[in-house]
Amino acid sequence: MAEFSDYMENSIISLMRNTAFTQIPAYVALFTADTGLEADTGWTATEVSGGSYARQLAGLSAPSGGASSNGADITFPTATGDWGTVTHVALMDAATAGHVLMWSALDASKTVNNGDTFKINATELDVTVA
Repeated sequence: MAEFSDYMENSIISLMRNTAFTQIPAYVALFTADTGLEADTGWTATEVSGGSYARQLAGLSAPSGGASSNGADITFPTATGDWGTVTHVALMDAATAGHVLMWSALDASKTVNNGDTFKINATELDVTVA
């Protein structure tokens, strides 16, 4: 993951101000554009939807040196309709709706059609705080 959203940046600053921040799960969401991801607004317009799409838990490993990755494969449901060309991935704080925490462009875009399965192999989702 390359970028923090404004929401996450503000949350980190709040932690340093001794303001409570509730622990959250990280769900992986797929997007067909980066519209609104930084500002955590308008992201619903570009997130994949329909065709059995559902966010998946990231399953991050324990952090070391400011980095973590997914400990197991992250496999999305088999598409029952065309999802379009997935260009970006984000970590979200909820299974639906919620806030963008971090986001990044994929190294290579992937078109997901009816019958395809989108998978992120174990250790391929790199989360780095630098």
